[in-house]
Amino acid sequence: MNTLLLHCRPGFENEVCAEISDQASRLGVAGYAKARPDSAYAEFVCQEAEDAERLMHGTRFARLIFPRQWARGEWLVLPERDRIGVLIEHLGSRMTFGSLWLEVFDTNEGKELSTFCRKFEAPLRKALGQEGRLVAPETGRRLLLTFKSSREVFVGVAEADNSAMWPMGIPRLKFPRQAPSRSTLKLEEAWHHFIPRDQWDQRLAAGMTAVDLGASPGGWTWQLVNRDIEVMAVDNGPMNADLLDSGLVGHYRADGFSFRPKRPVDWMVCDIVEKPAKNAALLETWIGEGLCREAVVNLKLPMKQRYAEVKRLLERIADGLAERGVKASIGCKQLYHDREEVTCHLRRL
Repeated sequence: MNTLLLHCRPGFENEVCAEISDQASRLGVAGYAKARPDSAYAEFVCQEAEDAERLMHGTRFARLIFPRQWARGEWLVLPERDRIGVLIEHLGSRMTFGSLWLEVFDTNEGKELSTFCRKFEAPLRKALGQEGRLVAPETGRRLLLTFKSSREVFVGVAEADNSAMWPMGIPRLKFPRQAPSRSTLKLEEAWHHFIPRDQWDQRLAAGMTAVDLGASPGGWTWQLVNRDIEVMAVDNGPMNADLLDSGLVGHYRADGFSFRPKRPVDWMVCDIVEKPAKNAALLETWIGEGLCREAVVNLKLPMKQRYAEVKRLLERIADGLAERGVKASIGCKQLYHDREEVTCHLRRL
């Protein structure tokens, strides 16, 4: 198992290669990254068989920006018949798992394979159970089977607490019909990624206050109001009428980059389309000056050197906060509902 397979958004394979190569260099893991454009995955091939496991154990998956999912393992060609028998034999006699996920890549070809995976999973799960390969509870080592076709599969392993929260790293969020725009799912996904679910009632509590910069028509504001949080919605554009009637939203027709609240708020969120350096500076200012406790801000990405640019901006934010003497946790992820952007989360400590 000397290969690390990493899922991503189609078109961001080079960013994944750059990021995982950066992590490998940090840990002294020798190998090389490779990817095919728009394939929705990349691979990092280690020189030593044990190094893929060492690379994963030395890296927190949640801290990676562009990968959606990862697993260490190898490709396996399956016969037309007895695929399950060949898979079980390949796993060896001593490997057991706490859970099983069947995955595909986020491409048109992958979507076509989804039906095959659904039909294949039940008999495979039954066979693994009979062989004593699947054990409860659903913790520890996870078996991740990523199908490129019905005959070719990446047989991978990952730790349940150091990999994606959802199969393929894709959350199954339902679009709320009352929300005025689909961008609402970006903020909901950000909360799932950056805030442990058992902390939502404390960190997203009713009665808290928030500022939504660039709020129109109110997709992100809707998420805050849905948690009974009072919102200052800042935008020269119109806001959704139902949100304004909620009694929790004040509409401020102002420039989001110059607006400042009269007193600190619990949250600042921002999805303004602007140069990433400008949004990063805004994020540093709000956290650094104590204008908010937590913030979620999207950074629109350049056409080239996207990983290098994001890394540079995150370092600039960290340096700026350190100069102010402010301690904060910094997270960044290209979420499933993001497109040409990444989502940053900061929290004052």
